[in-house]
Amino acid sequence: MADSSFDIVSKVDRQEADNALNQARKEVEQRYDFRGTDASIEWSGEQILIKANSDDRALAVLDVFQSKLIKRGISLKSLDSGEPQASGKEYRIVSSLKNGIDQDNAKKIGKIIRDEGPKGVKSQIQGDEVRVSSKSRDDLQEVIRLLKSKDLDLDLQFVNYR
Repeated sequence: MADSSFDIVSKVDRQEADNALNQARKEVEQRYDFRGTDASIEWSGEQILIKANSDDRALAVLDVFQSKLIKRGISLKSLDSGEPQASGKEYRIVSSLKNGIDQDNAKKIGKIIRDEGPKGVKSQIQGDEVRVSSKSRDDLQEVIRLLKSKDLDLDLQFVNYR
């Protein structure tokens, strides 16, 4: 019998993130408490740029964006935001969406599977994802449960289950 396997990935649906950003932009433009604060949120290449005339307003725009991401099913673990920084008369927050699993986290996931997972389960790092394979599908289910229970600073998805 062939091995069963699945891939562990950390990807953000760019279209859903774009929709969340557009909803946040509309809300910021329409809300009364943002009038006259020059508050805005927009894409700047692959990053998200938030601007306002005070750090409190910039953080409020970030909060609106985070709530829109949650409504669209995107975990906040995949959003990497900095602190408000003064730039002339305005405050800016630069945020980015994390895609892929970096080497350190991939090694950490592999170690968790080796140490706490069922015997006979193998994991291997393939670029920015981790492939987990085993003879038993029940063992693979157990690995998924194990990783979901761990508090990793990544939003993990489990794909290509075969």
